[in-house]
Amino acid sequence: MFVLFEVAVYYLLRFATSGLGESNQLQPENTIVSNWVKTVVFLLLHLLLLVVAVLVLSNQLPRRYRGQLMGWFYLSLLMGFVLLIPLFG
Repeated sequence: MFVLFEVAVYYLLRFATSGLGESNQLQPENTIVSNWVKTVVFLLLHLLLLVVAVLVLSNQLPRRYRGQLMGWFYLSLLMGFVLLIPLFG
């Protein structure tokens, strides 16, 4: 379910941020500002969706599984930064 969540969030956020940033990174007039905006928006929306998912799951899961949820939360935080590579690739 974790991998499915990350894949769905990636494609959703890639579509949501498709209008931001430069598609061709090697242009002479390319600046870092537009790509920085795309990066920040992607990370903030990923964090928002992650927190919503954790809040929903923490109410739905039995108590004995709630301890595992934080491990998946931290892994997903790291995945947000890893997903920036294919976003700009």
